[in-house]
Amino acid sequence: MFLVSDKIVAGMALLRMLSGLIELTAALLMLKLGRVESAFKINAALAMIGPTIMILVTTLGLVGLSGKISYQRMAVIFLGVVFIFAGMRKN
Repeated sequence: MFLVSDKIVAGMALLRMLSGLIELTAALLMLKLGRVESAFKINAALAMIGPTIMILVTTLGLVGLSGKISYQRMAVIFLGVVFIFAGMRKN
């Protein structure tokens, strides 16, 4: 199927696949339960999982790039992630 020689890339892909599987499972559970209250609770749980996966995948990516890019560029990437979360934050 796919031959990935870089363990970092494989880890990033596996985390994204896990995230997708969790999302699909949650959607099916919402349909099975068939109640707005239950679907709302499931959606709230997913709201915590998504950012966690994003942080983990970004961290793995930065670890993989650590020897290839300068500290300044790594700081800019990290700052970009911080800005994403700051932009999503509600006051």
